[in-house]
Amino acid sequence: MRFLCVYRPSRPEGTPPTREHVAEMGKLIEEMVSAGVLLATEGCQPSAKGARIRQADGKVTVTDGPFTETKELIAGFALIQVKSKAEAIEWTKRFLRVAGDGESEIRQIFEPTDFSPEVFSPEEAAREQVWREELQKKAATH
Repeated sequence: MRFLCVYRPSRPEGTPPTREHVAEMGKLIEEMVSAGVLLATEGCQPSAKGARIRQADGKVTVTDGPFTETKELIAGFALIQVKSKAEAIEWTKRFLRVAGDGESEIRQIFEPTDFSPEVFSPEEAAREQVWREELQKKAATH
């Protein structure tokens, strides 16, 4: 099972980490990589460098940051692969102990097997697997 873990800190946006925090996070990331759990992780730059794109009734609007809804700001994410939701929760608790006050939301990622063959055919599932493998190869070369 794959889970997307999204982190929203309680500290002000753009607060830089301490040297100690970076070292602690590095240890946790190394442990997650060694355990074969971590697929990807990144921190996000402040919302002032971002934009929100919305579509409603066929109309698209773009709003440049910064954004005032600080409770909704995402500071980073991780993509993990675990055996259960309980395991995803345990890794996320460990992350929060290192990251500090804030909240993480975990969301299970759909897999082709989550859909009936009428919705997601075996051919489409095979094609998606080829795309995933291609993406992994490209990521490894960059």
